[in-house]
Amino acid sequence: MPDSQPQPPHSSSGQTDTATLLLRGARLTDGRTVDVRLGGGRIEAVGTAGSLATPAPGSRAAKVDLNGYLLLPAPAEPHAHGDTALTADGDGPLSYDTQEVQRRATEAALLQLGHGATALRSHVRVGDVQGLDALVAVLQARRALRGLAELTTVAMPRVLTGVAGADGLAILRDAVKMGASVVGGCPDADPDPTGYVEAVLELASEHGCPVDLHTDASDPARLARLAAMAGGLRSGVTLGPCGGLGRLPSEVASRAADQLAAAGVTVVCLPQGGCGGVDRRGTAPVRMLRAAGVRIAAGSGALRDVSNPVGRGDPLEAAYLLASRHGLRPEDAYDAVSSGARAALGLPEVRVEAGFPAELLAVRGNRLAGALSLAYSRIVVHRGRVVARTSAVREYCNSAAATGLDLPRQGRGEPS
Repeated sequence: MPDSQPQPPHSSSGQTDTATLLLRGARLTDGRTVDVRLGGGRIEAVGTAGSLATPAPGSRAAKVDLNGYLLLPAPAEPHAHGDTALTADGDGPLSYDTQEVQRRATEAALLQLGHGATALRSHVRVGDVQGLDALVAVLQARRALRGLAELTTVAMPRVLTGVAGADGLAILRDAVKMGASVVGGCPDADPDPTGYVEAVLELASEHGCPVDLHTDASDPARLARLAAMAGGLRSGVTLGPCGGLGRLPSEVASRAADQLAAAGVTVVCLPQGGCGGVDRRGTAPVRMLRAAGVRIAAGSGALRDVSNPVGRGDPLEAAYLLASRHGLRPEDAYDAVSSGARAALGLPEVRVEAGFPAELLAVRGNRLAGALSLAYSRIVVHRGRVVARTSAVREYCNSAAATGLDLPRQGRGEPS
């Protein structure tokens, strides 16, 4: 079940956008150079370079020259924390003032949109001191971002069992009524982790909501119970970051992977540093999970908060780390932040083919491996419109070596 129902494309003014956009001379991962025509929020046509008509003067159409760019399905962010993002440099206790939370959640989403993520799922704490204020703020940010990016929310209560849990459960119900489209939290932090999961799954089943739970997955017996309980939820269960699986003996982790695969659970790993304390750092064993048939996605986790003061929120960096540290092929690594992440969010698949959603990312370069290595220049398309651009120029000043060897400023077809 998608986080939110698909909406028609909108312009920056909020009106339905029916304009046509022609992307000219883009390179695809299969080596072809093509023109791509977008309209109505979808890909209308893909043809060889120069084969699609140039928009007529005066028509509601535009064109973008993508010569030297690699065109990809846009990534998505399945695990963000907009309510705490960009707070690492703050003094004193974390502010949950509604206006402040809305500001940083919006800024964080725009930063990640600039990297290419046109859809984001933000985990938001509810209950305790902040009550529902943080959720209200992130939902306001969601409305402000309409037409630029799709932002959905996961309500995260702290405790759901025992006497203290009654308040948490009431808050969680209120959060769903207010607009939180996913229910979640951290069962590891509850005195009764199994009871916590039971409460979340029951409420999710009642409202038809997806479930997204934080767990380190370091207790194989607890993880087995969670997988068995999650298997029957039709709207889907996502777990993350599951870094503890990588610290278990290989045979124990392999058995847990088989259980997760059988339950149809999605695991969101966080190769850029996670969102918990230092004692829980580590990335889930993605190659082993993939081999077992577990659905895999990769997210960013903490974005410059106390958990990761240097978090970048860049999906291409997450894919780079999966390739460089964990041995995934570049294609599989990018799949984890694009199609895998979109599937985790319940969103339709994107391919650079006619009929698919116009959610695209163009990065300067001609091969995926190069794009994951060093891709600063990016053009982001959401619902058939260019919504973000990042341009970078590399110059070698007063360099005899650069002049003598005719070294490129932005690379001959390579990323800059």
